[in-house]
Amino acid sequence: METSEATAGATRGGRGARERILRAAVELFTSDGIHATGVAKLADVAHVSTRTLYQHFPSKEALIGAYLQRIESDGAILGETVLDRRDLGARERLLRLFAERPTSPPSAKVVRGCPMHNAAVESAGTLPEASAAVERHKREFAARLVETAAEAGAPRPEVLGRQLAVLFEGARALATSLNDMGPLQDAEGLAKTLIEGATGPA
Repeated sequence: METSEATAGATRGGRGARERILRAAVELFTSDGIHATGVAKLADVAHVSTRTLYQHFPSKEALIGAYLQRIESDGAILGETVLDRRDLGARERLLRLFAERPTSPPSAKVVRGCPMHNAAVESAGTLPEASAAVERHKREFAARLVETAAEAGAPRPEVLGRQLAVLFEGARALATSLNDMGPLQDAEGLAKTLIEGATGPA
């Protein structure tokens, strides 16, 4: 097996094992899917034994929860960090949200879309804690869009925020289904129309 870029140079076991396991989870869950990734593969890529993996994460569900926390804290994976940029005006942040593309692990060979959304789909109600974490994040993301729309001067920010949330999430889901970045490009044009319609041209 080729050495994973997430764990290149790591020695098997030893210090830093928990971080390597989390990095392996981010890489493999995001690129290959949660159910398709077994514990043995996670341990191999993280350069730990399965015993060490279970010492840090007593179950795969516990690792999934930690994985969701990690990708949520790393907004670049979700493509949402632009909303936090204070060097851009609110309107520009909304536009940039659709212009920028989320990052993917080097091993990704297909368009995987939002890992939060994918986790909710894969869990299909069987992982209640993971589903709850995804729902909370999505609601908070929509609320951030409404807040940013208000800051941008939209007269009905709750409407614009919800519309942008639907467009952003829908485009990423369709891009995943088609394995094609085209829907993201289409969403960028539609978002510009919605934002300019609500706040006026630049």
